[in-house]
Amino acid sequence: MNSGHLGSSIFGAPDDGGDEAPEAADVLPAGRGERRRRVEERQRAERLRRKQGRRIKGLRKTIVLLVALGLVVGTGAFAVSALWPLVTSLTAGTDYVGAGSGLVSVAVHDGDTSRTIGAALARAGVVKTAGAFEDAAASNPESGNIQPGVYTLHSKMSSRLALGMLLSPANRKISRVTIREGLWTSEIISKLAAATGQPLASYTAALKDPSSLGLPAQANGNVEGYLFPSTYSFEPKITAATQLQTMVSKALEELSTLGVSPDKAQRVLTVASIVEAEAQAATDRPKVARVIENRLAKGMPLQLDTTVSFIAQLRGKVGTTDAQRAVKSPYNTYLVAGLPPGPIDSPGVLSIQAALSPTPGPWLYFVAVNPTTGETRFAVDAAGHAANVKLFLQWCSKNPGKC
Repeated sequence: MNSGHLGSSIFGAPDDGGDEAPEAADVLPAGRGERRRRVEERQRAERLRRKQGRRIKGLRKTIVLLVALGLVVGTGAFAVSALWPLVTSLTAGTDYVGAGSGLVSVAVHDGDTSRTIGAALARAGVVKTAGAFEDAAASNPESGNIQPGVYTLHSKMSSRLALGMLLSPANRKISRVTIREGLWTSEIISKLAAATGQPLASYTAALKDPSSLGLPAQANGNVEGYLFPSTYSFEPKITAATQLQTMVSKALEELSTLGVSPDKAQRVLTVASIVEAEAQAATDRPKVARVIENRLAKGMPLQLDTTVSFIAQLRGKVGTTDAQRAVKSPYNTYLVAGLPPGPIDSPGVLSIQAALSPTPGPWLYFVAVNPTTGETRFAVDAAGHAANVKLFLQWCSKNPGKC
């Protein structure tokens, strides 16, 4: 290629030395030349953008250095407090690094989005920015499985690790409480208050509004017997009323499962509560239920110490005193014929089943001859019962202070 051709191909002007046509290799077709021009323009724009970016970064570094210099030669503590936030804002990222430290409680509510959760975490100082948490959630397909509740996290932790802790049930704070069979309502609400941290007064207030608890009409506003014994897990801030409502709902569900119609629920629970209070062994429960039904059929008073203990709300000793048995109350089965007006405790499934299907038999009496082991003797007449009572009195003599 001669110098004339070189000049023409670069500068686009004809050579003074003649009008000889350029060689084919020195000329681009119109289409390819246009594409190259566009490519070169985009490359120049990209280089300009990068150059501007480097210029901005350089400016930030300059500002940081100037601020740092100001901190050194400025006005001491005032300069540090006034200018240091500017330094950190220019140099820090949008997310913390590592697992953080300390303990922080954060609530996640039903329906919260990753943006809402991220904002709550940022406010609590768990993550640095809500955006960083949103990014972590967007990259994890499991992020939609975060459950409502109160979680224990750490201060200043990475968004990725914070998300992992929110997805772990171990970090979700719940109050777990087991209500055993046979407890009175007064004992149940005390256990609930101790387990959940709710004031006892909140439960007492909730009991004064029985209609809000979902009780059936037959209960006559009395929750006794309808707080089903089971293990419950309550999240923080769940109200006392909601906890009691959950237990009532559980009782009605169990009754329905056992085939108890709403109009029979009150009587079944009343008999079952007596069975729960009187029998320890599973095999004795249907027999106790039979004694109750046999005595009712004959018009005999039930004469049960457990109903009298319910009136006094006292536990600790086996049997009752003459003074306690003389108390006038519809629950005193020594003075009032028939069943008490409602349950005397919260019975479990075995006692409800016993009330529904008593064991066939002629028994009219029973007594626990050994309250420690629960051994119970049944009799068909007063003479047989008297013999069993002697065994009970012998146990009392060997266990002073327990009767």
